[in-house]
Amino acid sequence: MKKRARKQGQGNVAESRRLFMKKAVLGGAGATAAALGTGRIAAAAEEDARPITIPSEFEAAERAPRPAVDFPMIGAQVFARACREEGIGALFCCPGNYLVVHAMAEAGIPTYSGRHEGSLAHAADAFCRATGEIAATSGTEGPGFTDMICGIAAANAARSPMLVLASNTTIRGDDTERGIQDCYQQPTTEGMRKYGKRLITPERTWEYAGYAFRQLNTGVPKPVHLDFPAEVAGAVFQDASELEYYYDKTRYRTEAKPHPDPKAVDAAVRLLQGAQRPIIVSSNGVFYHKAWKALQRLAEKAQIPVVESGAMKGQFPADSPLSADAAPDALASADVVLLVGQYCMPAMGEFAFGPDARYIRIDPAAEDIGRNLPIDVGIVSDEMAALEALAEAMPSRKHDAWLAEVAAARQAFEAENEQFYQTGLTYTDAVHPAVLGKELADFLYNGSLPRERTTVVQGGYGIARYTRRYMRGYRPGQVINGAYQYGAIGPDVGYALGAAVAVRHGVGAQADYQGHPVVTITGDGGMGYSGMELETLAKYRLPAVIIVYNNNAWGTWTGQRNNAISLPIHLFQENVRYDKVGEALGAHGEYVTRPGEFKPALERAYQVALDESRPAVVNVQARKEFWVRDQYPPGFLGKVEPGVMSYNH
Repeated sequence: MKKRARKQGQGNVAESRRLFMKKAVLGGAGATAAALGTGRIAAAAEEDARPITIPSEFEAAERAPRPAVDFPMIGAQVFARACREEGIGALFCCPGNYLVVHAMAEAGIPTYSGRHEGSLAHAADAFCRATGEIAATSGTEGPGFTDMICGIAAANAARSPMLVLASNTTIRGDDTERGIQDCYQQPTTEGMRKYGKRLITPERTWEYAGYAFRQLNTGVPKPVHLDFPAEVAGAVFQDASELEYYYDKTRYRTEAKPHPDPKAVDAAVRLLQGAQRPIIVSSNGVFYHKAWKALQRLAEKAQIPVVESGAMKGQFPADSPLSADAAPDALASADVVLLVGQYCMPAMGEFAFGPDARYIRIDPAAEDIGRNLPIDVGIVSDEMAALEALAEAMPSRKHDAWLAEVAAARQAFEAENEQFYQTGLTYTDAVHPAVLGKELADFLYNGSLPRERTTVVQGGYGIARYTRRYMRGYRPGQVINGAYQYGAIGPDVGYALGAAVAVRHGVGAQADYQGHPVVTITGDGGMGYSGMELETLAKYRLPAVIIVYNNNAWGTWTGQRNNAISLPIHLFQENVRYDKVGEALGAHGEYVTRPGEFKPALERAYQVALDESRPAVVNVQARKEFWVRDQYPPGFLGKVEPGVMSYNH
């Protein structure tokens, strides 16, 4: 009787929650069914205002048959054919570079146009990080290309296989300052790419596409930058005989991978066998070379804990007893560290391992092994091949004492997180970051949603020091680490766009999660940089929940709190309504000012994204003083690299 009375007392609230969770678990038919279309997508704020609508041209484009493109073709169409045959997952662009962009869209490559070339470059980067596949981004000669630089640099730091395309006035205009801007692009991206080329010989367009895709598909991935003068993009070819090196991809590149030297494998096995506290660091290369099953086989056979670093997380499941992601206090005890796919190497002391730890490194690039960190055994190999060889050669081992130490560290870390949460609940006039992190994690992983479902873009600056502690990866590509190695300012809504496109199409690692909403965490600074891409998300009906930690300040505020003159430099207007900005751009908006309001607002936002396939903004009002430890403990948190506490890794 008591149970029945409690249910009756909850009334419609319980029934609404039950229906919400039922829809969420089933996937929500509306989420995948709501493709591009016309019609009202957001209620107008004023009764006499016109509703936001998607132009009819979008629906017409969806219905239109793809044109059959064959010779005679222009150079842009030749290049687009190479991109289609290579299976590029998506193109993110703004107006400009028209011949190339239009040719790629007409070739059937999913194409998304947004508000700012920089944000669209970040979107392409996020698509790569979420899927493990190639994405392209495009800009104009000078201004648009300049906007893309931060996105290219961030993708380079993350080792993303991003294809950067840009127009480049004309060859005949060289040295005359003709056109929009005479911009020599290639020197600008030196140090931020793997390969670059200004195409100047039209007949070699297909050949240079081959150069680009060899670089993108082999070894350690990084961006590739091509720019197209008008004479190349617009050149007319009557038939294939006018093109040089016109072979299919099986002829201009190989799928073969480097395999490990048996002597190096034997040396690594001996070192691991002699270890009492071995640990594996799994990073980008495990993801891009799809080596997560081999990683799990080796770890389970030899009972070696795994901690993740990298631009994406989830290669090793967080619920495994071997996961050391949430056990930062155990890292210093490791005596042998196996680094696999760690393309951007930390310097000595940057990772939390002790000074006496010995290192094994697996990497496809021999010339990089030994940089920054002295190694004991180097294995030059594709990550999957090396992990399979190690799993085969490694005898079964038990490390019960070591696993117990990791488990104890994990338990202590979770207890600390719970303490932060309980402390955060005591601050009732705004939402503490620990409340946001804990309740978001409960919603994603401890409720009725399958915990491996939702892809999370982890952005922001100060807020990331908290939410990363609570976010977990249960499958490859589930968590995208926005700030990996390169602290790009405000890319997060752009990242949300790329991740949402990846999930919509179910590309690569997102294949089993097609159509579900993505969740992105950002700060108020991030909204200023890439928030206009909410309109892009709404325009393409992409389900994304953008959580804005609105503390009225840049992250540098705490360092200036005692300086009355310079303090205002770091502050925004207080209580800015980013939710209203989102509504004005076609998104659903929620404004949260107290701890108890966050979870219901998150549920409503997720449901809108699920049912209506459009973005939602949850504007979470915080206080800048939450970073001050002696005023609002625990204050601004530190970091431990690698693992969930990491910021740069």
